[in-house]
Parts: sequence; structure tokens; C-alpha cells
Amino acid sequence: MLQRSLVWWMGGLVGWSLLLATTDLGASNVVARVLPGGEGIELEIPTDVGSQKETLPLYHSGKIRYFSAGIGQVEREAAYPPFSLKLVFTAGGKPFVTGVELTLRHAKGGTVLTVPREQITGPWLFLDLPEGTYDVSATLGSARQTVKDIKVRRGHVTTQHVRWTEDRSPPLSAQAE
Repeated sequence: MLQRSLVWWMGGLVGWSLLLATTDLGASNVVARVLPGGEGIELEIPTDVGSQKETLPLYHSGKIRYFSAGIGQVEREAAYPPFSLKLVFTAGGKPFVTGVELTLRHAKGGTVLTVPREQITGPWLFLDLPEGTYDVSATLGSARQTVKDIKVRRGHVTTQHVRWTEDRSPPLSAQAE
């Protein structure tokens, strides 16, 4: 059974004490679902003191829905809705990067979707696409990567990694650090 422990040192008049809180990740999984209004993806996170909820923005472009996730352990452990394409962005020695700009095209031409870097806040991008074959052009800083002929089927999640040899991601803002 997988457990995660959080440790806090607490100081007071009587001295320092150690507080240990454990969240049992094996018994309860983080569940992610589309909110009824379709405006976000709600993560339900089990904790020792009940359930905590977090919402990720769900974007729409025509009939295509998409969202970005994968920041932190909780988001990486969540069971997400089965969107047909999951893109994973990596660069250099970093297992994950954010701030990617993306253009999605049908394999035989025609832009389907353009996603600005401000909407890709995590290393994963989930896209709810119709069945077909797609090309992805992704830009990190000034470096572009292209992945061609990604086959997407309804009812099946296709995971595609997009890798850069070196990390050229934009610097994090002071707020994000």
C-alpha cells in the first residue's frame, strides 16, 4: 500500500514538535471528472480530513475540448477522463516542461487547433479529438518539434511524447516559483 507522509516542524513556547500526517494513496485514488457545465476538470483528492477539490481549466475550440495537467504528484496520479490524445512534453534532462505552444493539424493538411503557451501550464496536454490522423507542431522557447501521423481512435487514449534535446523553456515567473 502506497503512503505519502507530510512532515511539518512546529515551534511554540514549549519547544519544537514534529507533526506527521499520512495520506494513503493506495486505498483512495485521485479522481478527475469534467464538471457538469463543462468549464473545468475537477480533481477530488482524498486526505485524512476528508476530500479536497481542485479545478483545472477546460478549454474549447469548436467541438474540441482540451486541458493541461501533470504538475505535482497529485495531478500525475489522477485518473483523468479518457480524452483520445495525451501529449507529454519533455526537454533535455527534465522529465517534464511547460509553456509549450502547439498547433494540431490533420495529417493531410488543415489546422485543427492552436493552443497558446499560457494554456499549457503542465507537462501534459489532453485533447478530446475525433478519430483520425494528426500532426503536432510544438514550440518550446525558439525550438520547434514536429510529430507526424499520430493515429487517434475513439474510446482509446493515445499517448505521444514530444521531446526537445535541450531545455529552452521560458523562465518561470516569480509567482510560479
